[in-house]
Amino acid sequence: MTLALILVSILVATTLGLVVRNRGRLPLLLGICTLAVYAFQPVLPVRSLDFWLPTGTLALATLAWVLTTPQEQRSWRVNWPAAVILIGIVLVLGLTRFLGFSVYLTASRPPQTLQILAALAVVTLIAFLLTRFTKPGRAILTGAFVLIILLFIILKVPTLATLVSMGLRRLNQQATSLALAQDLRWLGFSYIAFRLLHTIRDRQSGRLPVVSLSEYVVYVIFFPGLTAGPIDRIERFVGDLRRPLTLTTDDLGESGKRLVLGLFKKFVIADVLSMIALNATNALQVHLAGWAWVLLYAYAFQLYFDFSGYTDIAIGLGRLLGIKLPENFNAPYLKPNLTQFWNNWHMTLTQWFRAYFFNPVTRALRSGKKPLPIPVVIFITQLGTMVLIGLWHGVTVNFFVWGLWHGLGLFFHNRWSELTRPRFATLSPRWQKALNVGGILVTFNFVAIGWVFFALPNLSISVNYLRVLFGLA
Repeated sequence: MTLALILVSILVATTLGLVVRNRGRLPLLLGICTLAVYAFQPVLPVRSLDFWLPTGTLALATLAWVLTTPQEQRSWRVNWPAAVILIGIVLVLGLTRFLGFSVYLTASRPPQTLQILAALAVVTLIAFLLTRFTKPGRAILTGAFVLIILLFIILKVPTLATLVSMGLRRLNQQATSLALAQDLRWLGFSYIAFRLLHTIRDRQSGRLPVVSLSEYVVYVIFFPGLTAGPIDRIERFVGDLRRPLTLTTDDLGESGKRLVLGLFKKFVIADVLSMIALNATNALQVHLAGWAWVLLYAYAFQLYFDFSGYTDIAIGLGRLLGIKLPENFNAPYLKPNLTQFWNNWHMTLTQWFRAYFFNPVTRALRSGKKPLPIPVVIFITQLGTMVLIGLWHGVTVNFFVWGLWHGLGLFFHNRWSELTRPRFATLSPRWQKALNVGGILVTFNFVAIGWVFFALPNLSISVNYLRVLFGLA
């Protein structure tokens, strides 16, 4: 997300928060979020794909709302304004193709109007059929859950993404030899998918609150958290959305502080560090262990300041709009062990996996006729959780190894903690403080070494860099 888009977002959020009355807040917010889906989407080499992917986001959100909403709550009388806003904005954006390149509101020239009308007709027909003839039963919700996972896998597996790009290029009569996995950069899909999966799973378990189409779509595509989170829960988000918006001086002060801090982190500290941070190019040029550590530490801090800076910006924007997005970082590099690190790094992601994978799998492994021993359960769940978090970033060998690195680290810390806790409790405060400082240093370096697999594109380059890092090359 560019600085220009962030500044425009701040202006829009400030105007909406200070000027708009509560009665018109939700439809205006829906319209702004819908426009943001298209405005934030980067230009793609496959013709018109940077229009169709945002349109796909809106279609998925709309259809997911239908599937997760009880039949009696799908009232056209209540929800037709939201449908009109969504369809109207898509059509207006499509019509900008006739106004000249300089006034496009999308990444590139929109497709033919007839194609857009046909796509809207298909989505509308599917939504109508689902509204009339389906209930949010377990089978259909499970099907929707699996469909989103499959779509996620296609986008995250480079080979599959390249094959899809080749197919789309062939349809558009473009050169298939130029197809790349990066052609399918679907803005914010990783976070959108988590929000959709969260609502589907909560509907299956009966915990999902009833929300309108406007509320649901705004939750899924809320523009401050669209590209990099945090991952909010719908019941908390809608609770804020339904409260009257009355910005106080405290709200404005807190928002301003988070925005300034976020901009400084992201565009000053992170951008400066990026000039020397580890990447695929300089990894092949470094042959001294000292410089290898400098590049790795620069990457560790660049990643933190970039990501936490954007989170500060998202929280500040949300505060202007009356939405208190959850915190995502809490000084993770100052934590004395790996468990505390993951409780304070990308917290909403960790909490999501804890709620929808770690806890259910733990219960399943412990509730059978022959429950597995606790250490075995911990090993399976921690390793599985971290591997999935790794693969969420991309289905590659490096992300898989990164997940293994952290999963094994968490398991060994758990076992070490259980073994040594009684002895540490008897130590003097001075020794406990010294061990705490030592734990911070060990944890930070363990995490930093793991970033090698995260930052570099393949395993061979990563292993070679580790050899340089430890003076073995």
